[in-house]
Amino acid sequence: MNALADGNAPKDRHWLSFRIGTQLYAARLADVSEVIRDDELTPVPGAAHDLLGVRHLRGRIVPVMDGRRRLGLPAQPVADPLAVRIVMLAHAGRPLGLKVDAVGELLCSDGLEIAPPPPGRASRDDDPVSGVLPWREGFVALLDAGRLYRLDEEDGDAT
Repeated sequence: MNALADGNAPKDRHWLSFRIGTQLYAARLADVSEVIRDDELTPVPGAAHDLLGVRHLRGRIVPVMDGRRRLGLPAQPVADPLAVRIVMLAHAGRPLGLKVDAVGELLCSDGLEIAPPPPGRASRDDDPVSGVLPWREGFVALLDAGRLYRLDEEDGDAT
């Protein structure tokens, strides 16, 4: 069982939730640097299909991924364009923006069991969903930032 699924690390207790399509996802609060409004991006020719482009943020050039494409969700119109945000993540010293349909609430996993992703999901080596947390009438899919970025865990290089 991985460190995320066993939930023992203290930093894994707090999560920022967000909605992409109809599904709730969450990232470790320790990996979230800020949440910003969706803004103009500069396209990157030849980039991966899920990279929307890059943007300048306080002197840094930050890649921004489309959460829907990265998670393999079908394209569909956003219910409320004014709610769209970019969740700025930082993992292994690298910034990354993830475009989401709306930001939710802060979650605390104290007393809740984090389970591995459900069996029968499409198996992908770079699947960023590493666990699920029961929440209200459903569940929240927990994202692993290293896999979201497609980073090689040993050296922090993107794959």
